[in-house]
Amino acid sequence: MNTKFTFSQFLIRFPNDDSCLEEIKQLRYPEGSLCSKCHKKTNFYKVKGRTAYACQFCGAHIYPLAKTIFDKTSTPLRLWFYAMYLMVQTRAGISAKQLQRELGVTYKTAWRMFKQIRALMADTSGTPLTGTVEVDETFIGGKGKNRAYEHRLNLENEDKEILMGMVERGGKVYLKHIPNTGKWTLLDQIKANVDPKAKIYTDQYGGYTHLSRLGYEHDYVLHRDMQFTKGIVHTQNIESFWSGLKRGITGVYRVVSKKYLQAYADEYAWRYNNRKFEGKMFNRLLEQVPEVRVLPATKLA
Repeated sequence: MNTKFTFSQFLIRFPNDDSCLEEIKQLRYPEGSLCSKCHKKTNFYKVKGRTAYACQFCGAHIYPLAKTIFDKTSTPLRLWFYAMYLMVQTRAGISAKQLQRELGVTYKTAWRMFKQIRALMADTSGTPLTGTVEVDETFIGGKGKNRAYEHRLNLENEDKEILMGMVERGGKVYLKHIPNTGKWTLLDQIKANVDPKAKIYTDQYGGYTHLSRLGYEHDYVLHRDMQFTKGIVHTQNIESFWSGLKRGITGVYRVVSKKYLQAYADEYAWRYNNRKFEGKMFNRLLEQVPEVRVLPATKLA
């Protein structure tokens, strides 16, 4: 049963910073790991007063936080874990301002913590989407409320950014911040992220007309003629995703800059892609810590 990971369970599991450090150590250096110095299978033991462990045979030190999002942080690990917990407990996200209030840290620290955590949410698997895939784009930001069909053809004066979305029916979503809605921009993203044997459903936008020439089975609906479904052909899943993403950005973050739009998109995509693992979402995010390497910084949050 996929039960929710409650706040009470979080407090019991992570009563202090050492329990958080131990969790990261187990992920990176499980029991029986080889010591890089003496080359023996060892159980590293905690070095008192430090974020380090030592080999039981030769005493060589390991540093579980090195080159992770926690490297050189001055913020208690338990607060980092709590920020991660909050991030996976809501569908819409949580603002840095709210995290500032929750943790009692500065706004700058809260913002940087979320920036680091979002790095864990980026999809770097390279696994192509398969089956039936719905493809669409949407506009984020700016003053206009509506995405007119003609706007796709003339964006020079628009103050909006473009997200392209591809979603497997019953599966995962992939999002990409793109510079324009030109034919080759769209087709290149599809070729890079969708299996050639997949069926692709879009609306009538001309940028997708060459999909069949690339070998894809392609069909579309005529949104401009108020045709939203044609049997099993529709783009309602990706459109529903766009609605949730926009509600979240507008309601929680208010404004997202061009520079960080991809990171925010990754956050919403990660939640969607892990929606079937509600009780395990925190663990699944934590498991990404050893997978995402960051360069050491002089000072992190």
